[in-house]
Amino acid sequence: MARRLSYSARYEHPTEKVYSALSSREFWDDQMVEFRKLTPQSDVDKFVVDENGVDIVLVQTLPKSDLPAIASAVIKKDMIITRKEFLGPYNPEKTEGTYSAGIPAGPGNVSGVQELFPTETGCTLRRTTEVKVYVPFVNGKLEQLILVNLVDLFRGEAEFTADWIAKNS
Repeated sequence: MARRLSYSARYEHPTEKVYSALSSREFWDDQMVEFRKLTPQSDVDKFVVDENGVDIVLVQTLPKSDLPAIASAVIKKDMIITRKEFLGPYNPEKTEGTYSAGIPAGPGNVSGVQELFPTETGCTLRRTTEVKVYVPFVNGKLEQLILVNLVDLFRGEAEFTADWIAKNS
C-alpha cells in the first residue's frame, strides 16, 4: 500500500517571484552547489523553460556507505536518484505541476503533484507525494523512511528558495 504526504512551503514572496526563481537556471545551479555539500554528485541534467512551463531533471548520487542500513540492504551499490520537476505556465491564481524521483532498477517510486498559489502573506508551494516500495516485509518501513527524508528535503529546499529570492531580487 502506498503512503502519502502533503507538505506546504510558505513564502513571504508573491507567486511571481517564487515562480521566477524556480524557472531560473541560476537558481537550480546554486541549489546543486548546496546539494554537493551532502551529495558530491548533484547535477542539473535537463533544464527547459518554454510556453509549456518549467521542465527540469536533476541527477544525484548517494554513496552506498551513506545509506541507512535498511536502504543499503535493498540497494546494493551507490544510489543514483533521477528527479523530475515540472511546473506548468505561470498562473497568478494557481500554477500546477508534477514531480517524481526514481532509482534505476529501484524497488519503488516517488511521485506527486505540486501547486503554487497566493496567500494573504505571500504564497504557498504545496507538494502532495505518494511513495510506493515493492519489497515485501520492509516496504512500509522504507516508505516511511522516504517520507521523513522528503519532509527534511522539502524544508531545506524551502529555506534555500526563500534565501535565494531575498539575495537575488
